Amino acid sequence: QVQLVESGGGLVQAGDSLRLSCTASENTARKYAMGWFRQAPGKERERVAAISWSGVTTHYADSVKGRFAISRDNAENAVYLQMNNLRREDTAVYYCAMSQWALVTESSDFTSWGQGTQVTVSA
Repeated sequence: QVQLVESGGGLVQAGDSLRLSCTASENTARKYAMGWFRQAPGKERERVAAISWSGVTTHYADSVKGRFAISRDNAENAVYLQMNNLRREDTAVYYCAMSQWALVTESSDFTSWGQGTQVTVSA
């Protein structure tokens, strides 16, 4: 089973930027859509962004549109989340996930998960 490892989280101030990275252990990840999810304390996990296997199609939650950008490098088995103009409400554990499908579909189709990386945004 593919393993996903996230990195790049940390403590930043509001308005700062961070870039999260996720590396897959197997080349098969290139065939599938990838996504970034987050979960804040006391809240349900939500999908922040997703990208199709080719990188042509991307989807974003309304709360991050215009501030976050997802991208992938299939040669490196990697997916990235560039987060700009961070807000306190972006504070959460961010998870990388791989879908069962090549195109972006329902969040429930993302079945392989990383361990998560903490992002904390202070005022």
